[in-house]
Amino acid sequence: MKNNQPVKKYIRLYDGLKQERASWAEVWKELSAYEAPARGCFETDAPNRARRINHKILLDSSAGLAAEVLSAGMMSGLTSPSRSWFDLTVSPAEMAALPEVSGWLHAVKRRLEETLSKSNVYAALHGFYQEIAVFGTAALLIEENFAGGVHARLFTAGEYVLGTDGHGCINTFGREFFLTAKQMENTFGYHALPLTLQQETKQENTRYHKVFHLIFPNENYGRGNKGNNRFTYSSVYFLADGTLLRSGGYYEFPVIAARWEVKNDSDTYGRGPGWKCLGDVKMLQKMQKTKLVALDKNTNPPVMVSSNVQGEVNLLPGGITRYNGTTDAAVKPAYTVTPDLDALDRAIEQVRRMIKAHFFADVFTLLNTQDTPQMTAAEVAERREEKMTVLGPVLERLKNELLDPLVRRVFCILLRQGEILPAPAGVRGRNMQVEYISMIAQAQKAAGLSTLLQGAQLAAELSSADPSLGSRFNYRRVLEEGLEKLGLSHLLVVENPSK
Repeated sequence: MKNNQPVKKYIRLYDGLKQERASWAEVWKELSAYEAPARGCFETDAPNRARRINHKILLDSSAGLAAEVLSAGMMSGLTSPSRSWFDLTVSPAEMAALPEVSGWLHAVKRRLEETLSKSNVYAALHGFYQEIAVFGTAALLIEENFAGGVHARLFTAGEYVLGTDGHGCINTFGREFFLTAKQMENTFGYHALPLTLQQETKQENTRYHKVFHLIFPNENYGRGNKGNNRFTYSSVYFLADGTLLRSGGYYEFPVIAARWEVKNDSDTYGRGPGWKCLGDVKMLQKMQKTKLVALDKNTNPPVMVSSNVQGEVNLLPGGITRYNGTTDAAVKPAYTVTPDLDALDRAIEQVRRMIKAHFFADVFTLLNTQDTPQMTAAEVAERREEKMTVLGPVLERLKNELLDPLVRRVFCILLRQGEILPAPAGVRGRNMQVEYISMIAQAQKAAGLSTLLQGAQLAAELSSADPSLGSRFNYRRVLEEGLEKLGLSHLLVVENPSK
């Protein structure tokens, strides 16, 4: 009989994380029902079965469309697959001292971009942004593809659990999923399975079994370089009966888990736009239901039927209802319904605008919905930059919890695969910095460009009155900072221009 003592520790850890998640999962179920019916996976969901959308409560899809706009905007604005969204740099002194560093960094960047474009990472990121917009938390696993490159697996709310360290950083991940005995044999090997599942692999049985996967900091890391001790993080697969299916590890944390915002460091999961507008979404559904009831009563009102009516009332168009009588109407409306549909539509549209504002839909559709066509391109760009600054705190968190870990994880995998050339001797062992040049990153940097230009214009105007002031204003520094805000290198400034 296999010793399952170590697995009991893993089960306790997983159960503890799941218990912490319980209060969050209740809200996620509501968010899934009202804002993202195709997302979310909870214990009542059977494996490999489609979930039906509850159209009794979901009568208006505005929230889902707003979340789609946000996710598409984040995708194109932060991590667009069609344009460069990051650069690799070292300190300016090292760049100047070692000319070959620039070429090496460019080659590494191109290799990273090629790997990302050939993998399914960008497809997973689109779903990642939908998850974080609605549920406030999103997670995906970046695995090494042994055929070369990387492979991403996106998870949905309710499918995984997370744990944090003392600094509030996510360092533990767990999930439960379903496999048949045959699938477990192909994944973990025949001899890793318990006797009952070994026998089941020889049968035509498609019964699913729950498998647990847990990734956590390796307590034995550094105690020799043999076996699993060489990994910074441990990875274990096990069954509920205590059977350990596989034990391994990762050199860096392989899960990219990000939160939209957290109230404090003790919160493991985050809150996003979907949380803030859940009340508005519920109100919108109620208003749509009220409108439908009003329309129904207006076109098919309740009726009063005279006692002289013979048989049933025929309410079909052109239908005939026979009755005995000369004065009393056989069938007439019980009461008159005259709903103010225009007022109701205005109220509904107001709630829709509120929901779109929560999902920052106006930020990403500004150029397409511009209601002042007389504005110049510069004025449109300035307004767009101002709106982008609203996302500043969120984008800073995504930089730390999504972009940095993603680039670092892919870089480390390619380095171990031998897909990246060794670094020049002068920069080996030194920190390589990632600078983001996406559309949103540039818009944020350019937000202060107008102020910088106003300062330069003021200095120029004053210098015309007093020429001595011109030498006291550093126009070169203004140029360098302006180029940086536009996402351009300060190296474009020539040291000694030829006359």
